[in-house]
Amino acid sequence: MEMNVNQILNTWKGKPLEGAKKIIKKYGNPNEATISKLIWYNNGPWKRTIVHRDTIPHNFPHPHPDFLEQTIDYRVPIHLYDDLAAFDGSTTIDRTKGEVTAMCDKEAMNILSLNVMNDIVNGHRDIQGAKLFLAQTAYMYIKMNVKSPYTEGLLFPKQYNTNNPGIIYFE
Repeated sequence: MEMNVNQILNTWKGKPLEGAKKIIKKYGNPNEATISKLIWYNNGPWKRTIVHRDTIPHNFPHPHPDFLEQTIDYRVPIHLYDDLAAFDGSTTIDRTKGEVTAMCDKEAMNILSLNVMNDIVNGHRDIQGAKLFLAQTAYMYIKMNVKSPYTEGLLFPKQYNTNNPGIIYFE
């Protein structure tokens, strides 16, 4: 696998290459590798981590490329889906799987997004306050090298049995 990963990474460049190397250094070689993505399962607090070769431009809270996707099991109340979509388009909910995924360019920013998302779910922050807090915390982390508990680890317990397969209407 190591040789295959190195061959794949020889075709990558820029921030995705840098990000992939950081994740490999932290979590070891991926469980799966294709020419366009590397995938880890159950690494650290994550159900799944994917580093994508191809990036998606994202401007919140500052211009950066999204390529690092990290997923947790988390059940979001349905009435909050619109609020969470308004909070950050790179934090996505999959109700059927019972997952929430954050996608950014740094693991610390994914942790920050999910911690702030949890604050919204638990009624500790409204959308505008959450956006402002995330922007300020991200600025301090990226520009001033100031860490926060919100960037260092998930501040809520791991959830289990979060999937929601829906209601059967016919068989």
